[in-house]
Amino acid sequence: MTSDQLEFRKIDETFRPRIHRYLTRMVGEYEAEDLTQEVFVKVSQALAAFRGESQLSTWIYRIATNAAIDRMRTASFQQDAHRSGLDEVNGTEDQEVWIGEGMPSPDQRLLRKEMYECFERFVRNLPPNYRSVVVLAELEQLTNREIADILGLSLDTVKIRLHRGRARLLEELKGYCRAEDWL
Repeated sequence: MTSDQLEFRKIDETFRPRIHRYLTRMVGEYEAEDLTQEVFVKVSQALAAFRGESQLSTWIYRIATNAAIDRMRTASFQQDAHRSGLDEVNGTEDQEVWIGEGMPSPDQRLLRKEMYECFERFVRNLPPNYRSVVVLAELEQLTNREIADILGLSLDTVKIRLHRGRARLLEELKGYCRAEDWL
C-alpha cells in the first residue's frame, strides 16, 4: 500500500463515522449512505490537492455540507422528503443521549432518547441554510468559527443563522415536544 493510500485509509477511518452521522442528520439515513460514499470518493480524488489552508476536518465537512445541500435541492429529494415526512427518526438507536453522571436507568434512557428524537425531527425540517448551521453547532458540537470555515460564511452570518434557526426550532418545539409530558 502506498503512503497516499495509507493516509486516505486513516482519514476514512477517522472521519467516515462523523460524516455519516452528520449527513444522516442533514438528509436522513437513506440518503446519507450514498452521500457518505460520494463524499469520500471526492475526498480521495482531491486529497493530493488539499493545501492545508484549513483543518482537514473543516475541508471534509465542507465537502459533505455541499453534497448535502446539493442533494436537498434536487426535486427527487424534496418529493421523497415530503412523502416520507423526513420526520421519522433514523439512526438514533445507537446514539448515546445521556449527559448525566453514572449509568441512567432504562426509563431515563428512554426519556432522553425520545427528547433527542423529537428535537432531531424538527431540525431535519429546517430550511437547509439553518439546518446546516444548527446541526453543526448543536449536534456536531462545532464552534461558530469552525462552522464559518466549513460553510464559507462570515462569523456574523453564522451567528445570525444559528440564532434564527434556534428561534425557529424553539417555536416548533413548543407546540409539539412539551417538556411537561416528560417531567
